[in-house]
Amino acid sequence: MKKTVISTLIFGFSLTCLPLVSSALEPLKQAGKTTLYQRVLSTPTCELKKNINDATGQSVPAFSRYYVYERKNENNQEWLNVGPDSYGKTVGWINNSCAVAWNMQLTLVFTNPVERDPLLFFKDRDSLSAIVDADKPETLIKPIRDALKENKTTPQVVAQEPKEFIDFKSNFYLLPILQGEEVMNGQGFYERILEVASVSKQETVVKNNNKSTNQSADDNTNQVAPFKAAIVFVIDSTISMDPYISRTKEAVERVYQHIEKEHLQDQVKFGLISFRSSLKASDKLEFVSKVFADPNKVKNKDDFKKLSASLKQASVSTAYFAEDSYAGVSQALNDINWNSFGARYMILITDASAIPGDDKLSSTGMDAAQLRLEAQHKGVAIYALHLKTPSGEKDHQVAAAQYSDLTYNDFIHKSLYYPVNAGDVNEFGKKVDSLAQALSEQVKLAYKGESSVGNALNAKDDDADMLKDALLLSKAMQLAYLGDTKGTKAPTVFKAWIADKDFVKPTIPTAEPRILLTKSQLSDLSDIVTKIANAANDGLISADDMFSQLRSVAAAMGQDPNKLKSDSVTKIADLGLLGEYLDNIPYKSDVTGLDQETWKSMSGIEQEKFIRNLNSKVRYYQKCNADVDRWISLSEGSDPRENVYPVPLEMLP
Repeated sequence: MKKTVISTLIFGFSLTCLPLVSSALEPLKQAGKTTLYQRVLSTPTCELKKNINDATGQSVPAFSRYYVYERKNENNQEWLNVGPDSYGKTVGWINNSCAVAWNMQLTLVFTNPVERDPLLFFKDRDSLSAIVDADKPETLIKPIRDALKENKTTPQVVAQEPKEFIDFKSNFYLLPILQGEEVMNGQGFYERILEVASVSKQETVVKNNNKSTNQSADDNTNQVAPFKAAIVFVIDSTISMDPYISRTKEAVERVYQHIEKEHLQDQVKFGLISFRSSLKASDKLEFVSKVFADPNKVKNKDDFKKLSASLKQASVSTAYFAEDSYAGVSQALNDINWNSFGARYMILITDASAIPGDDKLSSTGMDAAQLRLEAQHKGVAIYALHLKTPSGEKDHQVAAAQYSDLTYNDFIHKSLYYPVNAGDVNEFGKKVDSLAQALSEQVKLAYKGESSVGNALNAKDDDADMLKDALLLSKAMQLAYLGDTKGTKAPTVFKAWIADKDFVKPTIPTAEPRILLTKSQLSDLSDIVTKIANAANDGLISADDMFSQLRSVAAAMGQDPNKLKSDSVTKIADLGLLGEYLDNIPYKSDVTGLDQETWKSMSGIEQEKFIRNLNSKVRYYQKCNADVDRWISLSEGSDPRENVYPVPLEMLP
């Protein structure tokens, strides 16, 4: 069993490519496609040759993506004339035997390994399927894991996931999906079994045939230090919120007293942001959202008290019962520098739902799903303490749905949404005390190199679930922090089979897919989803108008007019509006299966929700497009237009 690790091979190539040959060539198309080109990934044995018959060539970085411009058979071998992009630039020839076809630009990212076993990479599909199909997979997997713990030979497995979390965002790695399917496992749950490819440079390891030991010390004490935490409160300060504002300040002061006794004031920092609503409705609200205390700048308890002293509830009412909660969340994500903190917590406190992103009074234009993904990108866990006051009874259900979505945490696979019954100030105070204390206590234990158990697992009161979640989340953040500081990489393996769910806990994902879209593809997606949303708006009045408009869009895109008139073309998918780059992608679409009759049968609320969801996704695409720091080059020397952005499948239409 090899415990080797992946180095980032997508950035910082030291290779100097062969001279580029300009041409007006176009890459070869994939079979049956009109817009998708043939793409391959290089492997460690690939050599790039200027001419096929050259004795030797130049080594290329593993997993460089190349476009195929020409295929030629020479001496019973197939050679590929390749280029780094699709703009007519070729760099030489590689042997097809060393390349891996990559038709779908799909890759996997590991989930945080807290509360699940490490993902295993199997040599073949049959070995994996035997465990997936078993009604008691633990009986088959236990001997394998026991052998791996003792560094014994495991013939079924070629690698396993590292103990620490590998942050895909800060340490990009490529686990391309080559093929796979969704199956029902022996326990009755659906999961995907996937063939993936992965390859890397070798880290320093001690090898013995099929054994190796990573030289990093996984079990060193105090390996988390200097682990720091930021706990930022994002609090509603509209009318009626003064008691909760005061109680939050009191909770912070209590925790500060505790951490100062422990001499941990440099390890736990507090911040405070407040939000109200749009100034368009009333400029007397003073602000939409405002930073009162930045955790990077707060020195101590007295400093926090001084900075937060001016925060009081608004003197005038807002236009809606809903407030611009998302403004406060967005400002906390974007205006706070989280990079110096290993543990990153945001605690949202409000008695109202959030103004939707497509409302005229929204300052962000974003909804819960987009902000959740942004928080995920920055490694920030969002809690919500929802004050279910009697005056907001009709609003409670909407708020609960929004904040459950916003606070869903992909580390522990559940929402961090906690209602406060009747908005009771005493109950709220108890919750905010417990939460702030629990989060800071985990930092203390981690900093001192102790096991992060605390008292959460033994909690018996009403806050037990919240405190247990805090414990799990703290463990997850420590794993993420360790993975980042120790430079943990993905395991080295070329081709292997994996399951995307834990064998023993089949509801917990081990890995999640991302589709890598180019700028032109993302722009195309944004444009067409906007057109579908506009047509759906017209469809609120007449479904016939909606589909007539969509047929016109399809015709303008070059779809066969005769085909569009066919009675068999009844669904949006049949119109050919969405690009071929979404073909065969394993996700469930809200859009493609929609037909005229289904749209007619939907209620007005359902139709409006459909449109709002599309508009939110368009705003997400626009944010991605403008985010220059997250675009990734997959091949040295490629045109920047071929850089890709890893889009979660849930953001596809």
